[in-house]
Order: sequence, then C-alpha cells, then structure tokens
Amino acid sequence: MNVTLLTLGDNVVDRYLERGVLYPGGNAVNVAVHGRRCGAGAAYIGAVGTDLAGRTVLDALVAEGVDTSMLRVVEGPNASADVRVVDGNRVFDHGDPGVSRFVLTPADFAAVAAATVVHTGECSMVEDQLGDISAAAPRLSFDFSERPRAYIAEYAPLVDIAIRSLPFASVDEAVHEARRIQDLGPGLVAVTMGAGGAVALQGEHVVYAQAPATPVVDTLGAGDAFIGRLLAGLIGDMPLATLLGAATAYASSTCATFGAFGYETSLEGLTAPLNPIHKGVDLT
Repeated sequence: MNVTLLTLGDNVVDRYLERGVLYPGGNAVNVAVHGRRCGAGAAYIGAVGTDLAGRTVLDALVAEGVDTSMLRVVEGPNASADVRVVDGNRVFDHGDPGVSRFVLTPADFAAVAAATVVHTGECSMVEDQLGDISAAAPRLSFDFSERPRAYIAEYAPLVDIAIRSLPFASVDEAVHEARRIQDLGPGLVAVTMGAGGAVALQGEHVVYAQAPATPVVDTLGAGDAFIGRLLAGLIGDMPLATLLGAATAYASSTCATFGAFGYETSLEGLTAPLNPIHKGVDLT
C-alpha cells in the first residue's frame, strides 16, 4: 500500500461498563480508520497491549485495511477509558494509558518523512517528540481538541493543519478562534462546533459547513471521523468548500451508532492473551 496518511500515537478501548462491551478507539486509530474508509492509504504507529483490549484494537485495524507493520505489541495492559453516554453525548470517566506511550525510532521517522500527511494529537503523549516529527513530516496535522490556549500556543507553531473543538461556539466565535490559531503558524485551521457544524480557515478563505440533522446515539469519535475525512480529502486535493461539508456530514453520520467505528466486543475475558500471529517486536 502507498501510505498517504500516517497516524501516530494513542489507541484505546472505550469500555461501556453499563452495557458490558468495549470498542476500539483513540484519536490516532480513529483517524487512520476513517481516513482509510474515505480513500486514503492509511498506516498507524502505536503500541497495543497483550490483552483482549490490545487484540481488539489490532484486529480492527487489520480488518479495516490499515497498515500495522510499524505497530508495537508490548507486554502489559492496553490503554482503556470508561465511557458513559448521557443524552447521546459521551462522558469519560476513569482512564488508564496502559502501554501506549512510546518513543519513535529512526524507522518511524523514515515513515513519517515518506507519508503525504502525518496526524497526531493531544492524547498521543508525543509532545516531547513533536519538534522532530514536525521537522520530518511533509505536512503535519494535530488535533488540539478542547485544550487550553497555553497548550495551543506552545504546539501550534509546529503544525501545518490544526483542528480545534469548540462544541458550544457560534460561527463568529469559531472563526475568531481559527484566526487566532492561524496567527501561530498553521496554514489550515478547522474548528468543529458539534451540532453547530464546522468552520475552516485557509489564508483569508473562510468556509462554514452546517451539520446535517442526524439521530444521535453516541458522539464518541465524531471529531476523529471529521479529521479522517478532512485529511483524506486534502490528500485527494478536494476543494475546501466542498470538503468541509463532506467532512461535517461524514462525522454526523457516525453519531448514529455506538463506539468510534464499530467492532463491539464483550468485556468478558479481558486477560485473554494476544493472538501470537499478530505479535510484533517491542520497540519502546
């Protein structure tokens, strides 16, 4: 596969304790899967554990056609997060990073340099390596989510594409925030507003896309779906005015089902060992 979209960093299983199930997820994993579904040649670099949770993440990536040749399987528990759904909105409770923190190798940086777009984000715990990632990547995307301004001010100068979440903002507020972030260096800034849609700023060009009316079962991963569709479209040179609407509609459609992208698994058997056929080398 020609890898055009490389994501690196976090993976997690989202555990819906009240329902007794879990789903694979994590920003970097979700973006890789949705980018792949939207036509990008996607690869993921990260670390999964040797439990059912780790196997769930890895098997889902393989099933989705995401390149996992650079993924590590590390002895220990996979990252996890406990999730409740309140009126359709996901609420995170306890979280455990497990074995997901890792250090990029020279081989990883070679893959970063070869990709068209590289994506990571505020949950990936790679901030201490972001300067080197930025130097190697032809184009670096970063999800700032709802992080405070001081965090954005520190890392936005290192990225080319910045994604910000302001779920209760007006369009004017979102445009103002996009301009503030653009002044820090990114050439393209997208601000999502939940049910309010999204805005994008590139140079002086401002685009707004309204979110279509969609039945909401679970908003988990909708922002990551937006990013995956956005990056796949950018790789395909889709005009921004068309692309923002497509990304917003795509993200909205994912709210109709539980989990970030499917693959519901029972919480029973969490200590089951990882299938040896997938076991890789610990490079951390």
